[in-house]
Amino acid sequence: MDHPESDQPERDRGAKPGRRRATVVDVARLAGVSAGTVSNAINGKRRVDPETRARVEAAIDALAYRPNIAARGIRTGRANTIALVSSMAAGVAAGPSRLGFLMEIAGAAALAALERNVALVLVPPIPDPETALRAVPLDGALLVEPARNDPFLPFLAVRGIPTVSIGAAYGVVSAQVDLNYDKTVDLLMDHLIETGARDFPLLIGTSARRYYEVFEARYRARAAQIGMVPQVLRIDERLGEQAAAQVVARHLRTRPGLDGVLAPVDALATGAMMALREARKAVPAEVRVVTRYDGLRARSETPQLTAVDLHLETVARTAAIALLELIEGRSVAPILPGPMPQLVMRASSRRN
Repeated sequence: MDHPESDQPERDRGAKPGRRRATVVDVARLAGVSAGTVSNAINGKRRVDPETRARVEAAIDALAYRPNIAARGIRTGRANTIALVSSMAAGVAAGPSRLGFLMEIAGAAALAALERNVALVLVPPIPDPETALRAVPLDGALLVEPARNDPFLPFLAVRGIPTVSIGAAYGVVSAQVDLNYDKTVDLLMDHLIETGARDFPLLIGTSARRYYEVFEARYRARAAQIGMVPQVLRIDERLGEQAAAQVVARHLRTRPGLDGVLAPVDALATGAMMALREARKAVPAEVRVVTRYDGLRARSETPQLTAVDLHLETVARTAAIALLELIEGRSVAPILPGPMPQLVMRASSRRN
């Protein structure tokens, strides 16, 4: 059962002295609807037909009504706040991309949450979420591509916070959005092979994440199909681009004839580009370079990097809506289909 907002007739800060603050009952009376309908129109919990919603919104504007958020929180026991969290090391999550992958997800998720009067808190990579977030009230969390030993997983589980993972997760989460890792690596592998690459390494991080595992398994399988010796280069993500540049530079000394680089993380791809420039390897004439995330790093590199459109806006909205449904007590499928990835071909891998 929905309960109307229980605003007290306190003075609105923006109102003139002596003027009573409008309540949900006043809005309902002016709009010619029930207080419950006004509440539904405001909080988005139940559908309100467009004509009725328009009358409610007109009444809200006419009365300068502002919901009493504090009173609502006390009544419902909810904080009306969700968090977006990620444990990806700052060495690859920050830098020139300015948390690009995370921020792209955050923007779309925040908009979806605001449609239901819920705020989104962005939690950057931190080693000890229990200490940092112990006093922060949360109704739910969106967890971006968690690691096997992700510090956020036990923290959220112990607090019983509904959690939706963007990408496959280890451990128990309420639901997860499928980022189609297998299809993504196939897109990139097919493209490299079709453009003539036959000797290229896979650059992945040292942390245990599902998409690294899928990329490595698919890479090894496809390498076997074309008779290529697999070359899996593991890089400490905490050290970012510089670490990738050093690893690729060493690899070039043993395999100077390599003709491609497959780097799922954009920071590792730009690190590889640094090493290739230092070794005077022309891209794409001698070496083709591709990455997974079509972000600022991919678009600002010279030449621009071939990447994949993951449709993160749709992914983030799907995850946020699922989380809000869980918070409202509704059931959600454990695995939510994500949009199909699309290759964005750029100069770094064009056929000679």
